[in-house]
Amino acid sequence: MERIIFHIDVNSAYLSWTAVEQLKNGAQVDLREIPAIVGGDQKSRHGIVLAKSTIAQKFGIRTGEPVANALKKCPNLVMVPPDMNLYSQNSKKLMDFLRSFTDQIEQLSVDECYLDMTNQMEKYHSPVDAALEMKEGVSSRFGFTVNIGISSNKLLAKMASDFEKPNRIHTLFPVEIPTKMWPLPVGELYMVGKATVENLRKLEIMTIEDLATTDLKLLNLHLKSYGTMLWDFANGRDDSPVRTLPSEAKGIGNSTTMPEDVETTAEAHQVLKRLAGSVGRRLRKAGQKAYMVSVEIKYHNFQKISHQKQLPQATNEDEVIYVAACQLLEAAWQGEPIRLLGIRTAKLVDESEPEQMTVFDFLTSI
Repeated sequence: MERIIFHIDVNSAYLSWTAVEQLKNGAQVDLREIPAIVGGDQKSRHGIVLAKSTIAQKFGIRTGEPVANALKKCPNLVMVPPDMNLYSQNSKKLMDFLRSFTDQIEQLSVDECYLDMTNQMEKYHSPVDAALEMKEGVSSRFGFTVNIGISSNKLLAKMASDFEKPNRIHTLFPVEIPTKMWPLPVGELYMVGKATVENLRKLEIMTIEDLATTDLKLLNLHLKSYGTMLWDFANGRDDSPVRTLPSEAKGIGNSTTMPEDVETTAEAHQVLKRLAGSVGRRLRKAGQKAYMVSVEIKYHNFQKISHQKQLPQATNEDEVIYVAACQLLEAAWQGEPIRLLGIRTAKLVDESEPEQMTVFDFLTSI
């Protein structure tokens, strides 16, 4: 039986949840319909953008950039402070609602999760019908919207949910890869960051199809095991299960406060390299591997931000942790001086836990 996996992502969660709460309390303007952001302090012009409206995005405003930059792009920008208690409440309501469809849920963050719907499909005419019921149920009950990606594995479901937004349902089954995924720029592939895009361009790899059809030996030569992982992703390969039970271990991490603020990417990468080595050693000493990597940043003004990423395979390898951390840094950091950097791993499993290998893993190991 082919698996049916959903990836669900709340559209601009922090902003949407704030907008819904304001409307409940009598607000006349919907933050989602004006240039608006969550994050920072308007008077001091400090802090970073945590979430943005679609209209704010049209001004070139990006998540993670300094508020001062955002205000230069859009002087009339409306700013609201974050409310973590509100986000936690909305997240719980969403997850409780989704459990009415299946108990096979892997929550990645407050606004994102995977659902294994394989055993529920007999109740529906098609996976899209099930997703439509979910999407409309979220909107009618809670007032915010979600994107839902549907496929036979987690990777492709994640890719599908990132297609056109907001409030959309997309499929990306293996048969659809050549038409829906391969024409995309290689930077659109999961786990490919800006630095990797530049490395791939040097190999004349511009699209996901280019990557999928590149000689695997060439990728291994330049990117080592990371190249094999990206090649698998470009070909839609991912056998990882939807993990419904949290790891008994809470996580392993390390952080460091710099004697002088870090202001360049090269300096930040050096710090992350050391931290990844430390975290990898601690994981191996504990006999653990991690499915989740997060990066914590504390700016010179003591504003904190963290980003996290689900890994396709559990790891305790320094290089894999380092690459993931650099990608998270690229997504979050817009150049403000950094006072502290940290790497943390979570969703730990015993390193002896069996891992399903493909014939391609076997061939590259001999």
